[in-house]
Amino acid sequence: MKRNGTYLTPAQKRKQKLAQERLEAMRAAGMVPDVERKKPVYGNKKGKGKGKGKGKAAQAKKEDEEEEEEEPVPTEEKAPAPEKKAPTPEKKEPAPEPPQPTQPTPSSEPDGDKSSDSGAEWDADSGDDWDADSTSPPQFQSLSKKLEAITVDDTEDLIAHEKAKEQERLRQLGLEREKRAAEDAARLALEQAASEELSRKEQMAAMAREEGRKKRERMEQENLARRTRDDLRCPIVVIMGHVDTGKTKLLDKIRKTNVQEGEAGGITQQIGATYFEKKTLEAQTRRLNETEKVEVTVPGMLVIDTPGHESFTNLRSRGSSLCDVAILVVDLMHGLEQQTIESLNMLRKRGTPFVVALNKVDRCYAWKTCPDTPIREALEQQPEGTVQEFRSRSTDAKVQLQEQGVNSNIYWEMGDEDWENSDFIPLVPTSAISGEGVQDVLLLLCQIAQRKLWRQIMWCANLQCTVLEVKAIDGLGMTVDVLLVNGYLREGDKAVFCTLDGPIITEIRGLLTPPPSREMRIKSEYIHHKVVKGALGIKLIGNNLEKVMAGTPVMIVGPDDEEEDIKSEVMSDLTNLTSKLSTDKKGVMVQASTLGALEALLQFLREETKPPIPVSAVGIGAVHKRDVTKISIMNEKGCPEYATILAFDVVIEREAREHANENGVRIFTADIIYHLFDQFTRFMEELQEQRRTEAAAVAVFPSICKILPQHIFNTKDPIIIGVEVVEGILKVGTPLCVPALGGLYVGKVISIECNGKTEDIARKGTSAAAKIVNETNPTITYGRQFDARHNLYSMLTRQSIDALKENFKEKLETEDWRLVVKLKKIYNII
Repeated sequence: MKRNGTYLTPAQKRKQKLAQERLEAMRAAGMVPDVERKKPVYGNKKGKGKGKGKGKAAQAKKEDEEEEEEEPVPTEEKAPAPEKKAPTPEKKEPAPEPPQPTQPTPSSEPDGDKSSDSGAEWDADSGDDWDADSTSPPQFQSLSKKLEAITVDDTEDLIAHEKAKEQERLRQLGLEREKRAAEDAARLALEQAASEELSRKEQMAAMAREEGRKKRERMEQENLARRTRDDLRCPIVVIMGHVDTGKTKLLDKIRKTNVQEGEAGGITQQIGATYFEKKTLEAQTRRLNETEKVEVTVPGMLVIDTPGHESFTNLRSRGSSLCDVAILVVDLMHGLEQQTIESLNMLRKRGTPFVVALNKVDRCYAWKTCPDTPIREALEQQPEGTVQEFRSRSTDAKVQLQEQGVNSNIYWEMGDEDWENSDFIPLVPTSAISGEGVQDVLLLLCQIAQRKLWRQIMWCANLQCTVLEVKAIDGLGMTVDVLLVNGYLREGDKAVFCTLDGPIITEIRGLLTPPPSREMRIKSEYIHHKVVKGALGIKLIGNNLEKVMAGTPVMIVGPDDEEEDIKSEVMSDLTNLTSKLSTDKKGVMVQASTLGALEALLQFLREETKPPIPVSAVGIGAVHKRDVTKISIMNEKGCPEYATILAFDVVIEREAREHANENGVRIFTADIIYHLFDQFTRFMEELQEQRRTEAAAVAVFPSICKILPQHIFNTKDPIIIGVEVVEGILKVGTPLCVPALGGLYVGKVISIECNGKTEDIARKGTSAAAKIVNETNPTITYGRQFDARHNLYSMLTRQSIDALKENFKEKLETEDWRLVVKLKKIYNII
C-alpha cells in the first residue's frame, strides 16, 4: 500500500470515517443522491487532446482527487460555479460545523480540472456562512442534530479521554484504599479487643493461680505445724558405691532374697526400692540389741538401691537427692574407687549423713565365717593375723577417706564427742556373703534416724512424691515407679506429671507395691492398694505416661486446688532435664528398658565417646517394626552408619528384626550397658577403617623430600632413589612433583624401604629408598628432567585435602597440618 500510495495514517482514517458519516447523513436527508462510484484510474495529469489513454488517465486522476477529498458533487440543480480557489496542502481540519446550503453545481463540466476545483471549493466553503439560529427546513435541522451527535462522539480529544480514565482509576484506587484502611482499622480494633480480652483472662488466670498458690502454701504451713515426734515416717536410705562392691548383695542378705544373681552380669542397672517393715528390722537386729538396748521407733525403712557403674551417674544423683541417710559401700580389699569418690562427693554436697560399710571383710586371710553375727563377736573369733590384716586395711580406708576430707573411725571406737561431731563418719565392717556386721548397719541407721533426723522424718500431710523410673510392664502397659515420701496417694486421684511437652494430668488407675522386703524392680505379685501413706515405693498405673520425666515431682489436684498453679509448680524444675533427652536431626536410635538407663546411654554417647555419637530418636520398651522404619531414613539421608538401633535390656520383636535385615538397619542389643558400648564402638572403628581404606586412593599425606644424590639406584622407570623426609609424612601411594620446574609430575610412590624393611610410611627425619612409577610419562628420567637440586613435594588437591580431614584427621599432627597449609599456597588451592 505504501508503494501504491494508498497507505493512510490513523488520522487520515479518522478523517475518512468522519467524512463518510457526514455523507451518509446528507444522503439520509435527501441532499445527495446515490452516485455509483467509479473505479479510480491513476495516471499523469496532462493537457486535453493528448490521446485517448492520456485522457483516461486525466479523468482517473480527477476522480481519485475527488475520492481523497471525499466531497459530494451535486448534479440535480444548476447553479453558478463558486469562486475558484487554489488547492491547499492537506492539514488537520478544525472541528466541523454544519454545512451552509448552496446551489448545486452543474452536473456536466467539460473540463475535469474545473469540476475538481469546484468540489474542493465547495468543501472548503461548506460551513463558512451557516447560521445555526436561522430558520431552516426540517430536514436540515435533523441533519444538524445528527452531525452534532456525530461530532461529540467521534471527535473527543484522546488526551482528555486518557486523563479522565486516569482520574477515574485514581479515584477507584482511593476508594479501595479507604476501604482497606477501614478494614484494617476494624481488624486492629478486633485484635486489640481480643488482646485486651486475652490479657484480662491471663490476668484473671494469674490472679487465680496466685490465690491457689497462697492457699496451698498456707495449707502446707498448717500441715507442717501439725507434725509430731510420735508420728514418724520411714527413713529413706540410699545405698551407694563403686560397681561390684556388694551393694545389692548386702540388701539381699537383709531381705533374704537373691536379686543380685538374677541381674544381667550380676550388676545393678536400674534404680530400685525395698521396704523393710518394723518387725523385719527388729528381727534382724535382735541379737545385737540384746547388748545395745536400742528401741526401734521408726515404722520401717525404705532402702533405694542405685547402680554403681560409671554410666549411671544420673541414677546415683537421683537416689542421693531423695534420701535421708545413706550407706556408702567400700570394698575393704580395694579401698576407695572412682564411683565411690563420686558418690561421696554427692552426699557431702547435699549434706546427707551417711555410714561407711567396709564390705568383704570375709576376704581377709583365714577368716572364720560366723553367719549373721554382730561384727564385734565375729572379730573376737578370728585369729590374730586376720585381725591384724583387718586393722591394716581399715586404717588404709580411713587414710583414703581423710584424703577426701572425711574424718572417720570404727563405730564402736567412736567416743561421745565423735558422735556429737557431725564431721565424723562411722565405719562398719560387713560381709554381704556370710552376714557379719549387717545387723550393725541396720541398728546404726535406726539410731541415726531416731537421734539426729527425727525432725526431718516426722510425717507430714503435704504430698512429697518423686518419679524414680518409667518402664513398660507386660500386662500393665507403661508404668511409673514413684517414691512417696510424705502425704497420701489414693486411687482415682488426678495426678499431674512433668513431661518435655508440658504437664499432663491423668487419673491414677492403680497403686501397686511389692510385698514387704521385696525389690520393686523385680517382677512379683504386686499388692493393690486404695490408699498409700508415705514413705513407700509405689508403682503407678495410668494413661499417657510414656513421656514422664524421671526425677520430677508428682502432684495431686485436690478439690480445693487451682489446676494451673499445680501445673506450673510441677514444671518449675524441668530446665535441668530438658537437655538430657534432646535429639539431633541425624544420628542413631537408642531404646532402653527404663528412662534412667536411657539417660545413661545418651550421656555416654555424647560425652564419653570421641567424637560424640549423635542420637536422632529415643524410646522406652521393646523395639517394634515402626522403630526400624523410623531409623531406616538415615540410609536415604546418606548416613548409613546411623541406621542403627542401640537396644539396652529390651525385647526385639521378630517382625522388627526381619524388617531391619531387609532395610539395612543394624540392631545392637545387650543386657549389660558397657557390653552395648563395646559393640557399637567396635562397629564404628570397623566402619572408620573401611572408610579409610576407600579414601586411601584419594587422600594424599603432605610431605617434602630431599633427594640423596649418593643413593640413586635407578634413573628410569621405575625410578629408585634415596630420599630424606624433610617435612611431613611420605606414604605409599603419594604422588610426587617438582613445583620449581612448573609442577613437573615425577610419579607415584609404590614402595618404601627403610633399613632393609618394607614400610608403608616414612616420617620426618627418616631416610629411605623410594620406588617411583610414572604411568603417564614412563620416559621421565632422573638427571634429565629433574635432579637432586630440586626437592620432591606431595601433589595435593582440594579433594585429597578433604579426604584427609574426614578420614585421617587424627593421623596427622599439628606440624603436618601446617605443612598442608603451606602446600595449599604453593598449589593455589582455595
